[in-house]
This record gives sequence, structure tokens and C-alpha cells, in this order.
Amino acid sequence: MRKPILAGNWKMHMTIAEATDFVRNIRRGLNDIRGVDRVLCPPFTSLPIVKELLSATQIELGAQNMHWEEKGAYTGEISPQMVQELCQYVILGHSERRAYFGETDEGVNRKIKAALAHGLKPIVCVGETEEQHDADQTEQVVGGQLRDCLAGLNAHEVTQLVIAYEPIWAIGTGKAATSAGAGSVIGLTIRGTISTLYDEATAQAVRVQYGGSVKPDNIAEFMAHPDIDGALVGGASLKPDFVELVRIAAETSGV
Repeated sequence: MRKPILAGNWKMHMTIAEATDFVRNIRRGLNDIRGVDRVLCPPFTSLPIVKELLSATQIELGAQNMHWEEKGAYTGEISPQMVQELCQYVILGHSERRAYFGETDEGVNRKIKAALAHGLKPIVCVGETEEQHDADQTEQVVGGQLRDCLAGLNAHEVTQLVIAYEPIWAIGTGKAATSAGAGSVIGLTIRGTISTLYDEATAQAVRVQYGGSVKPDNIAEFMAHPDIDGALVGGASLKPDFVELVRIAAETSGV
């Protein structure tokens, strides 16, 4: 059975002082929850202090991005080695990185390979725009992203990934997908593509999250779907009731 994973993507929020206060406030409650993996993904500046604050817990840490090169003249970038010193996970290919910073599936593929080579667990984001969704292009777009992002990976490597299905039209808009809609994309398109590229066992082994306006009052609906293995949470992960969201997810999953 796939163990659910709940990851909080803080995006560009919280100073070091704010992150310190927030983690001190939620860490005990979050650590007490069993049956799901819990990951916090703060900005790079807060990673060292959050790592220290989580050191006596089972809560894991993730970065929000990284470069594929180990070192070099890449001003402003963070290497896999630097992330590896602090984190267990790294978010790759988020729609905001694609939209605002020109990231491509090819670049995400290179980052995935670099992350795996350094013992990191990639959370790989895929998802369609509202226009693509309305034009019934979800399968084409999401399947294409997945095929390009997984190019050159073997089946074992793919099982080390977490895929985050984040329909762009639902991120930060308050318009969450339905569990049936998200579950259909995850089961038919994401697992279907992986099954075609590799085999059904690999498709069933990969954990796939949903992301997009996830809140405490709708997480149970998503977790009740057999193909949804957790959530990549944005705005709701910046509030103390993120603990309640994760608790509901753990209770609903039944793992």
C-alpha cells in the first residue's frame, strides 16, 4: 500500500523569524500524526533553521527548486549538493517555475536525474491550464509533460518519485478540482502513462498527490479517492490549521 504524503509548499513566504515561530507552533502536533509522510518546504533562507527545529521529529524537509549542475557559474542558483545537505525532498517543475521562469520539461528531467543521483526524492509537478482543461486537452498535456520529464529514467527510479498533479487553474484560485476529476486524471492519465512507459506494477507503486486549493474542509474528499496519495498544499500550509489538514488526511487514508 502506498503511504500518503502531505507536503507544504510555502512558496515565497515567511522570514527566518516567522518560519521559526511557525515551526515551533506546529511541530509537536504535526509530529504526533501517524500513517502519512509530512514534509515542509520553506524558502531556501529558512531551510537551515527549520532543519534544526525538526531534528528531533519525523517531519521531513524539502526545497522548492534546485539546479541540475553540482557547481559552477550559475549566479543565484542552488545545487543538488547544497540541497542534499539540508533536505530529503525537492519540488521540481512547479507551474509557477514554468510560467514565470521559463522552465521546460527537458530542464525538469535534468533536475530529476540530478536529484536522484544525490539521494533526494523529487516531487515532480504536472498540470494543465484552464484553457487546456476547457478544451479537453488534459490527457494530452499532462501525459506529454510526464513522458518528457521521465525520459531516460528506469522503472526503479520512477518509483522513487512523488508526482504532484496540480491543475494550474486550481492553484491559488479557490477553485479546487473534484476528487473524481483529479482521481480520473491521476488514475487514467498519470498512472496510465507510467504503465505504458514501464509496467502496471511501476504505475501502482508511484505516489501521486493532488495540489490546488487544498484546505482542511476538502482534504478528506481527495484522500478518500484510491488513486490520490496525499496533497501538495500551498496557502493552507502557512496556517496553524495545516496540522488539522494533515490529521484529517491521515484519518481518511486509513493506512
